Amino acid sequence: MTMIRQPAVAGQFYSDDEAVLADDLQRYLDTGATAAPAIAVVSPHAGLMYSGHVAGATYAQVTVPRTVILLGPNHRGAGPPVSVYARGTWLIPGGALSVDEALAETLLARYPEAQADTTAHQYEHCLEVQLPFLRRLRPDVRIVPILLSHMPDRAYTDLGLCLGGMLREMAGREGRPPLPLLVASTDLTHYEPDAVTRAKDRHAIDAIRQLDPEGLGAAVRAHRITMCGYGATVAMLHAARALGADHASLARYATSGDITGDRDSVVGYAGLVVA
Repeated sequence: MTMIRQPAVAGQFYSDDEAVLADDLQRYLDTGATAAPAIAVVSPHAGLMYSGHVAGATYAQVTVPRTVILLGPNHRGAGPPVSVYARGTWLIPGGALSVDEALAETLLARYPEAQADTTAHQYEHCLEVQLPFLRRLRPDVRIVPILLSHMPDRAYTDLGLCLGGMLREMAGREGRPPLPLLVASTDLTHYEPDAVTRAKDRHAIDAIRQLDPEGLGAAVRAHRITMCGYGATVAMLHAARALGADHASLARYATSGDITGDRDSVVGYAGLVVA
């Protein structure tokens, strides 16, 4: 039986009206940027009204390949520590995205700590809000959704090295299509004054731009950065480095205060492209 994952946050984090959503996506993606192949991106996951312009500026710079591996935090804590949605289809308003089941099964075989699971994904928003952008840019895109709970840094490192090794082997095969894109879904500092948030987030962004997962960990701990997708970003950085990434560029940074006008308690959003 095919597993169908229904939208959990359509009508909340983004419009559940197909036409309205299409207009929103066009506005967020219309940045004048030239798309190019990339190894990975960092993209926020708040409601599109708050962070869609940051996500759009990021995805507009990327040529989306056939498969995208999505890494994000398990906000609700349901399911196993490393939850892979291994089979089926995810629905969003106006369409569907199929899971790349062969790649998901390869990951499960190569990384025993990961488990095939749907419960963690049922109500989680952090990966779902990436899907409208990906499908808009590549209607036939396939996905491998992975949610991570709080774990030791070593676990994030091991997952990233496993993903990097898998994709490096794929790169060595003749006639292969472009490698899957890695997406680390994260917001940055949560619910602090705007100036404090920007100062803290600068440390995290600098570490990501330097492709330095250890430096990111040090920054998060030293400055108490409440970065919900920290583990996803660390895993992505290790994978990207294993794939030969040599730079990361900031596509856009903003806080929720830029939209709401409330500078007393904001959330920080960054979009970065790794190549």
